[in-house]
Amino acid sequence: MTVRLVVRLTPRGGRDAADGWARDAAGLPYLKARVAAPPVDGAANDALRRLVAKALRVGAGAVRIVSGDQGRLKHLEIDGIKPADLDRAFGRPD
Repeated sequence: MTVRLVVRLTPRGGRDAADGWARDAAGLPYLKARVAAPPVDGAANDALRRLVAKALRVGAGAVRIVSGDQGRLKHLEIDGIKPADLDRAFGRPD
């Protein structure tokens, strides 16, 4: 099964961490995340993929950025998990 996840990424955030959920202007939830890596040569994107993969206990290859690779809001697809796995790893959106 493939699950989609929307993440707002803050590069150079001092540490790699998920910081909970927020909602956009339309009310759609997104996960707030920060990574220590700078947004240079895809380093921040790679760090995000590793962060999400570790939290979900899947390989980094199972996490793909399908849109937003140059922006702060990123749409990810994660193979081999269920929606309940997102809840377990990151909590439920408010």
